[in-house]
Amino acid sequence: MQDLSEIPLFSSLNPDQSKRYARSCTWREYGENELVIDIEDETTDVRFIVQGSVRIIVRIALGKEVILNEMGKNSFFGEISAIDQSPRSANVTTLTRSRICTMPASIFREILRECPDVTMEILKLLANRVRELNTRLAEHSFLQAKHRLYSELLRLSKPRASNPQQRIVSPPPTQRELAERIGTRREVVSRELNALQRQGHIEKSKGGIIVSNVGELQRRISDGWEGA
Repeated sequence: MQDLSEIPLFSSLNPDQSKRYARSCTWREYGENELVIDIEDETTDVRFIVQGSVRIIVRIALGKEVILNEMGKNSFFGEISAIDQSPRSANVTTLTRSRICTMPASIFREILRECPDVTMEILKLLANRVRELNTRLAEHSFLQAKHRLYSELLRLSKPRASNPQQRIVSPPPTQRELAERIGTRREVVSRELNALQRQGHIEKSKGGIIVSNVGELQRRISDGWEGA
């Protein structure tokens, strides 16, 4: 019998609780680029990524899409609808082959009532997401597209193993994906990336976008805030 031990959020559950709650869950395999949840879907269950990764997209006016987030193994989504019983507010599609555990909203809420440690983890996660959304809202309200691009590159990047002074965005997102993340046109992203490359602040490779001058991007972002 499967239990919830492979899902980090439920590490505080005892073995009996883990098996009991797991009886109400289902596990499913998804292919690459397969729809998991669509916007306005009236389902309210919570989905836990056991293997793989997904992309979360919201559609705005005139059919435009904005990438809100990408999630990988040990992440979860759908908890908002499980809590407030409202329709889904975003589209979720797999990026890679994925294995996802689906938990009914009633079971999720029962765990929150009975397991304070799990509830506290959910509260911390929601608080963190509110902070992130506030940051993005401020950027969209006050920063030009080029400054939002600099911020997104740094946000997506990780320290480069071969050179700790540099960072790398890997795998490299397409220009369209970057444009959808920061709410602008692909042409704007293309122009700014080419300018950064000519100036020696970034390098493009098959493995990713290398941010070779992190300090310069940070300085430009600060200048963007001062000029807002």
